[in-house]
Amino acid sequence: MRILTDKKPEMSVWPVYFLCARLSFGARASRWPDSLAAVSYAYNPDAMTISKLPYQFDFSLRQHNTFGIDASAHAYLPVASLETLQILRSDPDAARLPRLVLGGGSNLILTQDFPGLVLHMCNRGREVVGADDDAVYVRAAAGENWHETVLWTLEQGLAGLENLSLIPGNVGAAPIQNIGAYGIELQERFHALTAIDMESGEILTLDRSACAFDYRDSVFKHSLRDRAVVLDVTFALPKRWQPALRYADVAQELDARKLLQPNARDVSDAVIAIRTRKLPDPAVIGNAGSFFKNPIVTALQRNALLEQHPQLVNYLQPNGSYKLAAGWLIDQCGWKGKNLGAAGVYEKQALVLVNRGGASGQDVVRLAQAVQADVRSKFGVTLEPEPIFI
Repeated sequence: MRILTDKKPEMSVWPVYFLCARLSFGARASRWPDSLAAVSYAYNPDAMTISKLPYQFDFSLRQHNTFGIDASAHAYLPVASLETLQILRSDPDAARLPRLVLGGGSNLILTQDFPGLVLHMCNRGREVVGADDDAVYVRAAAGENWHETVLWTLEQGLAGLENLSLIPGNVGAAPIQNIGAYGIELQERFHALTAIDMESGEILTLDRSACAFDYRDSVFKHSLRDRAVVLDVTFALPKRWQPALRYADVAQELDARKLLQPNARDVSDAVIAIRTRKLPDPAVIGNAGSFFKNPIVTALQRNALLEQHPQLVNYLQPNGSYKLAAGWLIDQCGWKGKNLGAAGVYEKQALVLVNRGGASGQDVVRLAQAVQADVRSKFGVTLEPEPIFI
């Protein structure tokens, strides 16, 4: 990991108990570990208030996850500044609790009440911080809404993020997941971010190489997992912009609007229209967006699948591998529009699992496992979920 800035505030080391684990399906464990489920975490609200932080207890998370799952946290703390996190590190009672860092809750499936402290990133701020011959640099706080930030850049006359319009969630989660859509990934527009290491108290500034971006992956899911809390992100928006129209859906939408030379706002409007048609509004139908990653296979695997399934939707990758359309695989297994209990597969896009009303996290797990099993049986391909399971 490459640390560009290494500031060390004077503060005591606070042991980390992050338990924001991804649930693995298939051959690996498919439920929350018994060792955690059986543990009862005691906390003392009176002791935790000594630090003067605005803790809330037995806090409902239903309005803080886009799947609309009714679960609660033992303790909840809104985080509007770095100072809050620095004070928090000195609170010994809080240190005994597992922690979950929460942004927009759009990549989260709650399978049980969380037996610890939820840190909800609420810091705000967006600004143009510089420019050079190639790019304009924009910084946004982790707690800013992602889509609103994209629209803000367009209002400033800045292009580059338009293909990522209407992706749910907050800015701070974007580099963790290396979000992407319609031919653009965050890493292509990323310059640097600032984070705090909750183990050491160090303030870290990480550039693109330090973040080790990959397909829906980054260093924050590996060596910095359960340690770093993202504070803000700086984007490099190109001065010599060209529209990214590699995805047929976007090109067709622009053609339908008779836009032969689209600007960034036109591309954003097209993406918004496509996503609105294909994806449910979380405010109406609970969901976590695209639920499974598009699987990557070798050319040999892809060719073998094409022999059996000539209509296989696949995309050549720069390294010679092939990305398969997970939604197409699920659709071919007959899951589109089907339900299992209170969870279902969205009728307009098989890649999206939805809350049909009152679904629990376990309902979602059962549905996801059933979909995985059918895809594996029919295609020999294992789908990996995108959301984090708690």
